[in-house]
Amino acid sequence: MMHSFGELVTKFTSYFNVRHFPMAPSTLYDPCEYFLGLGGKRIRPVMCLMGNELFDKITPDAYHVANAIELFHNFTLIHDDIMDKAPLRRGMQTVHTKFDEPTALLSGDVMMIQAYEYINKVRTNTIHRILTLFNKTAAQVCEGQQLDMDFEKKETVDLDDYIEMIGLKTSVLMAASLQLGAILGGAGDSNAKHLYEFGLNLGIAFQVQDDYLDAFGDPEKFGKQVGGDIVANKKTFLLIHALDVATGAQKEELQNLLKQNEDDKVEKVLAIYRSCGVDEWARSLKEKYVTVAFQHLEDIAVLSVRKKPLKELTSFLVQRDF
Repeated sequence: MMHSFGELVTKFTSYFNVRHFPMAPSTLYDPCEYFLGLGGKRIRPVMCLMGNELFDKITPDAYHVANAIELFHNFTLIHDDIMDKAPLRRGMQTVHTKFDEPTALLSGDVMMIQAYEYINKVRTNTIHRILTLFNKTAAQVCEGQQLDMDFEKKETVDLDDYIEMIGLKTSVLMAASLQLGAILGGAGDSNAKHLYEFGLNLGIAFQVQDDYLDAFGDPEKFGKQVGGDIVANKKTFLLIHALDVATGAQKEELQNLLKQNEDDKVEKVLAIYRSCGVDEWARSLKEKYVTVAFQHLEDIAVLSVRKKPLKELTSFLVQRDF
């Protein structure tokens, strides 16, 4: 029997909510446990289980790899928070704020090492394929983070370069999570590749939507203030496209607005976005990536009924009133 996306989230969460680290030294390991205790949607490890179940029943190895994926993801978050000087994560203090920066660095390091301990538990002969994909993906996530930091120093960023950065920073881990599960489920190379491309395109669609909702979302529904990216002058899909298509006067006004932090900055930027048709453009860009994702899902050679949970996942990630 196939599990729904929601059932797998529940199953994985109860499996994952154990202590993953030794008791001593508590100054190193308690911050790790504290951070994992902040929760999270656990989407990436569940994608690994879904990738497995698309082809066969879920194996114990899939749970080991799912643990590794979630620990790796949390390691990147601990270090990202240091780089971003972020005081809060999920409404709670970040590790470097609650403890200190050296502790956060070491806790992140040891969390990544623990991820490899879980991969080390894999008992099938696919271990080399698993490790090769996991390592490649881990390096790509670092590349994406570096490109993101590089872009902060640039006046303008090309849309294709931005999409490449998002792919590396966000999408490859989703895509690899699905493909790692597929490998453990006994998928052939062609099916595993289609599933990877499904995840990659879904991840980019998710980021387009995220950028859109930050600007145009309803704060009541999404629980965050509209325009956070605009206040922070973050380069997003919306800003890059607006600078591409704006008239001379609009472009000049937009660039001036980016240099200041007046009370009405968000409203003024949104007005330019609307007059440039950025909102409609973002909707169609998201649809483009969702369509490509679905085409790859369609091309996977398994019974369509087995694909239902992945369609549910797509609805969960990219259909939030947009």
